[in-house]
Amino acid sequence: MSSGSAASTITTLILPGLFDSGPDHWQSHWERMDATCRRVQQADWATPRCADWVASLHAAVAALDGQAVLVAHSSSCALVAHWAAAAPDVHVSRIRGALLVAPTDPEGPNYPAGPTGFAPMPLRPLPFPSTVVASTDDEYVTMPRARAYAEAWGSAFVEAGAVGHVNGASGLGAWPAGYALLERLRRSPGALGDM
Repeated sequence: MSSGSAASTITTLILPGLFDSGPDHWQSHWERMDATCRRVQQADWATPRCADWVASLHAAVAALDGQAVLVAHSSSCALVAHWAAAAPDVHVSRIRGALLVAPTDPEGPNYPAGPTGFAPMPLRPLPFPSTVVASTDDEYVTMPRARAYAEAWGSAFVEAGAVGHVNGASGLGAWPAGYALLERLRRSPGALGDM
């Protein structure tokens, strides 16, 4: 599974959720096998302020030479929604699409204590193509809530089955089905840049 030549100039910004993504997480697998993947580092992975995560993503997008696809997991799905709501058009135009996997509900009963500013979840259409992937037995979001996010964001919706929080503990390895969704976003027309 390597990126196709048509997508080779597109950066893939990896956006882990709380506590970062460990070596068994599919995001880490993708980084090891795909040279276009670049993890956006955060100063605080455990008790972050959403505004700090938004600033880190803003800096990463500002530094891009070309277009990128965002690959968010868990709380970083909220990060993408918050960033998109405030980002300048010149930066939004660099985003070809977003893969939003296992969005957590920052207002839900199981959301961890510590992070601040992720709630309320922005519920406005994203200004670029996006796909939401959700598991039927994710403890951090209900299926109706995940579908509501996808509908509000204008995202395609993919039900992943009963695979928990779609993380390292889910045993997905490099998660080929998810990587295929990434490839599809890479090939889709960009949001503003290709119009």
